[in-house]
Amino acid sequence: MKKSKQERQEELKMKIDQTPFITDEQLAKSFGVSIQTIRLDRMELGIPELRERIKSVATQEWNDTVKALPVEEIIGEVVDLELDDRAISILDIRPEHVFSRNHIARGHHLFAQANSLAVALINDDVALTARSTIHFSRPVKLGERVIAKATVKGEDEKGRTLVNVHSYVDNEEVFAGSFEMYRSNQ
Repeated sequence: MKKSKQERQEELKMKIDQTPFITDEQLAKSFGVSIQTIRLDRMELGIPELRERIKSVATQEWNDTVKALPVEEIIGEVVDLELDDRAISILDIRPEHVFSRNHIARGHHLFAQANSLAVALINDDVALTARSTIHFSRPVKLGERVIAKATVKGEDEKGRTLVNVHSYVDNEEVFAGSFEMYRSNQ
């Protein structure tokens, strides 16, 4: 049975409150309506698009937490962060990230997402990448969403923090990096 616009909008608001990182496409499928209908409903309810919701949550939650660099300088949108433990960011590949002739993401954007996440993870005022080893598993294309997951693995003999970052598109690994991070309190 088809829901009234008011019922749909009430359920939409609740669903977004419960799952703030849900996409318009996922919402449209869930409610059995067009993406345009979801966008119009969001606009009427004053609910921003996904990118703005992510940015808002990240800025509020981590602006005072991240020490090594401002949150707005992290490449991608931070969706989870536990200093000196783990972090997750999302990067949607847009036209400015790809080569125009083949629509494949430039590698430095994937590296920047992983590296800036490794820096943000360090609980120190100064965190610099001393060394990194990286591997690209497959090309990333325009329109794909890259989820980077960083994990602190411990310290090396020089006292540098070791961070592993794995990036995925639809649960397929596309990038892996190991970062040795210098911190000022070594």
